[in-house]
Amino acid sequence: MTFGAGAGAGAGAGVAGEESGASGGATPKAVPGHVGDGPPTYEAEPTALPAADPDDLGELVADTVLDGARYGTATLRAASVRGDSARYRGEPRRDSLLTARFGVGEGALVLVALATGARATPGAHRAAAEACAWIGRAVGRSHQRLAEDIRAARRGDLKSGLHRLTDRSLGKLRARATDLGLAPHEYAASLRCLLLPADPECRTRVFFGVGAGGLFRLRDGAWQDIEPRVADATGDAVVGFGSPPARTPEGDHLTMDLGITTPPSPYEPAPEPPRDRFRFRASVARPGDTLLLCSGGLAEPLRGEPALAEHLTDRWLKGPAPGLAAFLADIQVRVKGYADDRTAAAVWEA
Repeated sequence: MTFGAGAGAGAGAGVAGEESGASGGATPKAVPGHVGDGPPTYEAEPTALPAADPDDLGELVADTVLDGARYGTATLRAASVRGDSARYRGEPRRDSLLTARFGVGEGALVLVALATGARATPGAHRAAAEACAWIGRAVGRSHQRLAEDIRAARRGDLKSGLHRLTDRSLGKLRARATDLGLAPHEYAASLRCLLLPADPECRTRVFFGVGAGGLFRLRDGAWQDIEPRVADATGDAVVGFGSPPARTPEGDHLTMDLGITTPPSPYEPAPEPPRDRFRFRASVARPGDTLLLCSGGLAEPLRGEPALAEHLTDRWLKGPAPGLAAFLADIQVRVKGYADDRTAAAVWEA
């Protein structure tokens, strides 16, 4: 699925974007409060705070978190914002965001993990936070092997290892639900992650996880929806890192997971059988690419409202990566009918 830069011109008429070019002579325009056919129902800014327990203030979740870094050729921006609906009702943000660096120097590995707790369930924000924490610990303990596999293009080991680390982390979440006396679906979360090696000679970007959300890429002026599909069939050949350079119509090497049964994990013992469909994609970035990983709260309006894709194209197509405040302003441009939390991590390739 490709979103053209000029898609939805009627809906996006008047969309303000920053005219960023190498000359630097254009005047930046204000970020619009919303795009689409009308303003959202809810107010643009937070109204009510979640209820607080004086004996458990550590459970409070901030309305917004923001982070960023630059390693090798990649510049990272990440943010998580409470949705309009939760802001209005005084509910905590169900999305959780973790950004972490494991290791030092060119051997370091950067993990971005985002999770969304189940809708309309008590403790959804805690489930999301625990999912991020558990996958963070699992990746951190295996980061040296993971970084080596990424640099050496061992796709099979990466896929099987990350699959098992993900299943083990979500298995702990199910066990936690049992401890709390809840059904597994009442204390659950989607989990989507991105691995970025700090080595400037390595442009491999690895996505993995389960659950709803989106993986998009802005390349040559158009948005590409590169979310890996989950295939039910097995036994087909997989074109991976060690294969001839077959390419997709978009020019990518074919590195998408096709649901092939994985070999034993090189990272740790196998967990219980998985409950969720695992998604995996490893691809090589090109200079000028922008990779966007996001929760369903941003993926749905990006797929459903062409004016939002057009706005982000205008803002991000040329020039350097935006600053933290500018990135936050971009991802929280509102669209009528979409009021969920938004969490996003974007990587600009120098």
